Amino acid sequence: MPDLFSLIFIALTFLLAGTVKGVIGMGLPSVSLALLTASLGLPQAMALLIVPSFVTNVWQAVTGGNALRILKRIWLFLVMASVTVWLGAAALTRVNLELLSALLGLLLVVYAVLGMSGARFSMPRRQEVWAGPLLGGVNGVLTGMTGSFVVPGVIFLQAIGLPRDMLIQSMGMLFTVSTLALAISLKGNGLLTAELGGISAVAVVPALIGMVLGQRLRRRLSEKLFRRVFFIALLLLGLYIIADAVW
Repeated sequence: MPDLFSLIFIALTFLLAGTVKGVIGMGLPSVSLALLTASLGLPQAMALLIVPSFVTNVWQAVTGGNALRILKRIWLFLVMASVTVWLGAAALTRVNLELLSALLGLLLVVYAVLGMSGARFSMPRRQEVWAGPLLGGVNGVLTGMTGSFVVPGVIFLQAIGLPRDMLIQSMGMLFTVSTLALAISLKGNGLLTAELGGISAVAVVPALIGMVLGQRLRRRLSEKLFRRVFFIALLLLGLYIIADAVW
């Protein structure tokens, strides 16, 4: 059982991550994963992420009225992003965890740099047929290895030109199926214990409180400025995780 300080830190982490999601509509998995990995270690961070990530993303996945249209277009991408998580998660018991932590840090740095630069990629519809399954598979393996859902999955969803509402819903779908696949994979590899699962379930409470606070703050803050601060913080956390893993 984690000590009291660790439990308080976990609660504050999800409160902060939920607040970020409440303000800008994203960021809970990335913020919580980065902070928890830096303090508790990668496998523990991935396990603690499971329930808050699922609860806060499943609603995003099922609302918007475009589920069928989205699924018709990206179902194979989502399937590959799910079934390949097991391959990546197997590395958690076979590969040096410091290397995997460094990989997580690198993914966070890439995500932060792309977010700050405002870079946007475009993919012709004809390329989706092969790029979707390929990038979905890559995303699944990286999810299993690091717990990060965003690279290259979110980049692919942005590149195929979905309208804003459909993009947000499709991201919710990706995060939801990835979280479920990650939970199954961690459990199968003996990394999701009943204790960690219980703490993850309780962590839903501060995450939801944070989301409510973030939604209220959204009316008072510049979302553009907040996004910039978010990506700068994520960049610094990613660099710290890399440095801590390498040195």
